[in-house]
Amino acid sequence: MVEELAQADDAVAACVDAATWALPERDLIAALDAAHRLEQRLAAVTLALVREIDARGTARAQGASSTAVWLRDRLRLGVGAARRLVDLATTLDTGNPGVRQALANADITLDQARVIADTVTTVHTAAGPEAADKAVGVLVHWAGQFDPALLRKLGTRILDHVAPDIADASAAAALEAEAARATRDRHLTLSEQTNGRLRLTGTLDAEAAGLLRAAIDPLTAPSGPDDQRSPGQRRHDALADVCRLSLRTSELPEHGGEAAQIVVTTSYDRLVRQLDPGTLNAGTLDAGTRDAGTLDTGALDAGTLDTGLRLTPEAVRRLACDATILPAVLGSTGQVLDVGRQRRLITGPLRRALVLRDRGCAFPGCDRPPRWCDAHHIHHWADGGTTSLNNAVLLCGHHHRHLHHSNWTVHLANDGHPEFTPPAWLDPEQLPRRNHYHRRR
Repeated sequence: MVEELAQADDAVAACVDAATWALPERDLIAALDAAHRLEQRLAAVTLALVREIDARGTARAQGASSTAVWLRDRLRLGVGAARRLVDLATTLDTGNPGVRQALANADITLDQARVIADTVTTVHTAAGPEAADKAVGVLVHWAGQFDPALLRKLGTRILDHVAPDIADASAAAALEAEAARATRDRHLTLSEQTNGRLRLTGTLDAEAAGLLRAAIDPLTAPSGPDDQRSPGQRRHDALADVCRLSLRTSELPEHGGEAAQIVVTTSYDRLVRQLDPGTLNAGTLDAGTRDAGTLDTGALDAGTLDTGLRLTPEAVRRLACDATILPAVLGSTGQVLDVGRQRRLITGPLRRALVLRDRGCAFPGCDRPPRWCDAHHIHHWADGGTTSLNNAVLLCGHHHRHLHHSNWTVHLANDGHPEFTPPAWLDPEQLPRRNHYHRRR
């Protein structure tokens, strides 16, 4: 198979730089159809490979928390796209050979295959395998005329064509199946952009969509005749208002019910230049028993939240009116030298220092945020390891367990940041690896 795919790769590569401008229109359209057909056939091959990798447990054996996460790193996919690929591979393998064959024959597209597989599963549950086989034929025929969105709408009445005697009775079952798919497909992705902003993408189920609209709709009305905000900007501001209101309640779980915590970072040399030994007021650096002066937050270039987002000085000052300020002093290579103490607990400043340094699960390829992570002792506590920044690393639950039960090792590099060495069976050269998802920008 590898040799066959390599030959196909060479053939496609030869077409990349072809002079398409020289093709007559008839050949141009024929080439487009051929390329599209090839894309669907390759999708069928990819799904078969993904299913086998998932069934063997290859991803977890190599340290990933799931096949979807492994695919994200291996193929550089979005995690949502990778998860849908695994789901479809499983669905086609476990009960939809007709859909898989239609995709392999390039009779349907990958998106149409998802729609048909979902619909056929519903038909199989409601009317049995014979009706499901008929449904595949009908839907594949329709796929030659309709796009995935319209195909899904038509599929809601497929029983009228393949099992009319039970069509009405199965309407409730179809609604339940659709609700189950909505529950399965629900997700929300927060993608950090290079300029510190976040891009929100996702799909809400009907209940969550109703809650969101009920929460933000009253806040999206123009504030007056001079309000120049677009509808999208008003929805953005309404969502921010809802977040502010929820943070002021006492009903959120730990870490969520407090006012925003701002960590203002600066280099040690810059800090020394800004200290005023003669004054002690808001912003004083708590350095334990050490004497300290005042940190002038107004002179800083920007503020950095513990999530990694950078804020303008104006935003820092605005949020500081209703926030707990935790000064943090960083060395020249980014190591945390001191962290202000919010509570008289040894774990408080250490946890804050870990978040500032690792910014999330430090295992290579993991994007889990700090709130999902445990503090792992590099040199185990039971073996005499100390509870200190130089002996700790943030790990999500999966990778914390994986590190304890595998041959991966972790150490701090010369710059104070964690590096992980894979086992020899995974990488014979055992080159140290780092997590780049949380890299400071």
